[in-house]
Amino acid sequence: MDNFPFENGADYNDDLPFQAAQIEQKPVKLAVPLDLAGSRLDAALAKLLPDYSRSRLSGWIKDGAVSLNGKPASPKDKLIGGEEIEVRPQLDEETLAFAPEAMALDIVYEDDSVIVLNKPAGLVVHPAAGNWSGTLLNGLLAHCPALAQVPRAGIVHRLDKDTSGLMVVAKTLPAQNHLVQQLQNRSVKRIYRAVADGIVPFDGKIDAAIGRDPHNRLKMAVVKFGGKEAVTHIKVLERYRDHSYIECALETGRTHQIRVHMREARHPLAGDAVYGNPRHPCSEVVRQQIKGLNGRQALHAYRLSFVHPQSGETLQFEAPLPEDIYSLLSVLRLESGLDSPLAAQAEWQDKFEDDDDWDDDDYDVEIIYAKE
Repeated sequence: MDNFPFENGADYNDDLPFQAAQIEQKPVKLAVPLDLAGSRLDAALAKLLPDYSRSRLSGWIKDGAVSLNGKPASPKDKLIGGEEIEVRPQLDEETLAFAPEAMALDIVYEDDSVIVLNKPAGLVVHPAAGNWSGTLLNGLLAHCPALAQVPRAGIVHRLDKDTSGLMVVAKTLPAQNHLVQQLQNRSVKRIYRAVADGIVPFDGKIDAAIGRDPHNRLKMAVVKFGGKEAVTHIKVLERYRDHSYIECALETGRTHQIRVHMREARHPLAGDAVYGNPRHPCSEVVRQQIKGLNGRQALHAYRLSFVHPQSGETLQFEAPLPEDIYSLLSVLRLESGLDSPLAAQAEWQDKFEDDDDWDDDDYDVEIIYAKE
């Protein structure tokens, strides 16, 4: 998570106006200067309207949104100078996607500066190709219309579609800048709970750069060259017959960081359809529970703490495990001869949830990969 650091990936470093979809796009009238005589229309428009890409302008011409001397134009039209051009800017699909959509949001905390929410698995955070509506951003704009005045509707970090858990959203530009600075200097604390394949042998630190997978550009991977620094601290909470219950603390926030690091450590997350191992040996009852995750990884953003942008107070929030991961852990515990989570819930929570000590001194072994 840097620049607008994101757990799931691409840094946000542009400030697109969310209210754009509500702004009337007025026609732009231009007179062709003589020094553009002999130019094609698309090339001339690229010089006259430098805020738009040439490909976008060409698309508008082909869509009939550009007229030349009052007549439909072609990108290849040659100019002699003095012509009148009218351009009717068209909102692109991404801009149109920034529209409010009412949806139920699990708000954990809200004041004049921030919103803390518990995102369910399956909810996309930000509109993108294939998901231009029904995203968390759309829901936030409906919940708080003032977020239309804040870049990215106040989103400063995001979770993968199939990762559940806590996120913080800024309600004002000063709050957003403050939170971004905290993310950049790594003072925001993010703790995740996960179920990993195999027996993770000990606590440790995974320090390995992450970049695009050279063999599959749709995936991320640990790379030797050209990647970004990525550091994940791993703490083992419980070990079962064929799986481990772990806690992951992020220092950085790279695309799919925990999922990639755990795969590289040969302990991919249970249920991970992209980085996991569908043939990992386990009992049929456990296999059915993992199928019950419906293709999502057993990963939950459990704890989040940050300094409040206005009061300066350190706030900490926790979100209980969602039902699907809790059900998987119940089966794993019973199969391994441990007490039923329902019977031992209080003891289990006392054992793990009060453990806030994530200092580096906790790690007996500092490792690149926590190998079996």
